[in-house]
Amino acid sequence: MSDERIWTAAVLVIGDEILSGRTQDRNVAQIATWLDVQGIRLREVRIVPDVEDEIVDALNALRARYDYVFTTGGIGPTHDDITVDAVARALEVGVVIHPQARAILERYYASRGGELTEARLRMARVPAGADLIPNRMSGAPGIRLGNLFVMAGVPHITAGMLDALTGELEGGAPLTAHTIGAWAPESEVADILRAAEIAHAGVAIGSYPFFRDGRTGANFVIRSTDPAAVAACVAAVTAGVESAGYAVTDGGI
Repeated sequence: MSDERIWTAAVLVIGDEILSGRTQDRNVAQIATWLDVQGIRLREVRIVPDVEDEIVDALNALRARYDYVFTTGGIGPTHDDITVDAVARALEVGVVIHPQARAILERYYASRGGELTEARLRMARVPAGADLIPNRMSGAPGIRLGNLFVMAGVPHITAGMLDALTGELEGGAPLTAHTIGAWAPESEVADILRAAEIAHAGVAIGSYPFFRDGRTGANFVIRSTDPAAVAACVAAVTAGVESAGYAVTDGGI
């Protein structure tokens, strides 16, 4: 793995249910965390409805900009699951029934006393030339084609697919992150954070304010590919915030 190049990714969340608020997305957070460990930075997230033209436009834009693109949602057995068709159109290939996917689904439903109906067979459809991402949870596999990964919308199924991809993607050095927190107004420590980030090359500091129990505080997340740099920056921020009169809690508040 290279520790020089920065590898990047985007996530395209597909589904009317996310945009309507009926379903809360939980996939972005777990994909972002997984990517950090793989040495890949998540740079952009888009949410689009179940509209083929919009999915195609978003896919083509993201594929041109980032090393990897992950989609979630729209690969189930119902009529509104159109992600496979949109991906195929974006890549200018046809849609086929993947023989291995069909066999997996046949075994899965047979083991449960069911049959592979036409609706269920839709989950074996892939853009021509695609490989499969194993799905130990529900049988229906994800899809991998070049730098594009088509995954389920159900978070625990996506988690299993990510596990199957662990170590399979080229990336850089994984990010190390450390969180500290203080009951301090963000504005009171902004200069301390800025100075610490400047003094520690390659370190990024995220500040996340909150209001809780009638008090104002903030958590600070220090990130870098260099664990020693993270530790040094944590020490500097801790000393600076404490010198401003605020106790620091390791691990955040």
